[in-house]
Amino acid sequence: MNRKSTDTASGASHWTSDDARWQAVTHRKSQADGAFFYAVKTTGVFCRPSCASRLPRRENVAFFTDAAAARAAGFRDCKRCQPGGLPRELEIVNRACAALDADPQERLTLAQLSDAVHVSPFHLQRLFKRVVGVSPRQYQAAQRGAALRDALQSGSDVTRATLDAGFGSPSRMYDSASAELGMAPSAYRRKGAGLTVRYASAPTSLGYVLVAATEKGICKIAFGDDKAALASDLRGEFANADVLEDTEHLAPFIAQIDAYLRGTRQDFDLPLDIAATAFRQRVWDALRRIPYGETRSYSQIAETVGAPRAVRAVASACATNPVALAIPCHRVVAKGGALAGYRWGLPRKAALLDNEAQHAGAFSYGQIERNQRVHADADIDTETITKLDHAA
Repeated sequence: MNRKSTDTASGASHWTSDDARWQAVTHRKSQADGAFFYAVKTTGVFCRPSCASRLPRRENVAFFTDAAAARAAGFRDCKRCQPGGLPRELEIVNRACAALDADPQERLTLAQLSDAVHVSPFHLQRLFKRVVGVSPRQYQAAQRGAALRDALQSGSDVTRATLDAGFGSPSRMYDSASAELGMAPSAYRRKGAGLTVRYASAPTSLGYVLVAATEKGICKIAFGDDKAALASDLRGEFANADVLEDTEHLAPFIAQIDAYLRGTRQDFDLPLDIAATAFRQRVWDALRRIPYGETRSYSQIAETVGAPRAVRAVASACATNPVALAIPCHRVVAKGGALAGYRWGLPRKAALLDNEAQHAGAFSYGQIERNQRVHADADIDTETITKLDHAA
């Protein structure tokens, strides 16, 4: 889990009107901190929406989108909520992340971490999970997994990489590394050497689809315009694995995809062999629970997994989904229904939603504004989603 995921507040889109802002102030909503500031004309002070100071009269309040604008209008910072700094909750979480990042080899308990940031263990656990999307323990595990991957990719032997990543012992590392790497550490270091990956491709209404599987299950479902390019990408991912084209072996899985695209099948019975961090697994599980023919926004998924501020992290999880359709990331849209990002292209996303809507008896995405809608009301900006898609 990257610490940048702490910067995921999407509140600006929720408090665009003065009425909504006033409601946030009266309820002292900490979620609105950073989205706007309010100034009190009778005191000359401006505050965060969550400020615990006495509530002013509505007619004496003015709103500003940033602290600089409030100061330019002649207001000074509130000494109580200190609006010029980070919101207190983000500041606490950033300090906690810094403590965890300082020495990846050190395993900090929740009690030790709470002492370091001067808040109670219960409050830190709840706050950390709400802001980052995972618990401090899961965050440490993800950091160790990232360190392990880096060490193995740089050529370190498994024992040295294990110790450098802070696992303490090989047995402890093998207990948890598969979830991070998707395969045994030694196989990961060899880029899949010793593994057999079988694949098949077929033409569909969305271009070519490629399905690949290990002995454990499906590891990749991808769409593209060029059959050879899809196979080349797969061989790049498993550079040292034994990659075999096996149409007969994959035929039942190809048949399921064909039936889905024809509208005669609404779910999949596919064994999966994919790696995920704890947070991504939670997101992918939430995606699989979205009913056929329905959509959810990025913020709705973030709320479903218990991390309402982790909207960018949800988008990243969608963008790195390795198995199209089996994990239906195409059912995640921007607020208001606008299409915003898809690893295999927006036209395919629109076509998939059209197909589901038609067979579910709902409206067709082809009949609404598709990606003509401006993403001003989106959970996250279009540029961010595009970068995530390209990174995937």
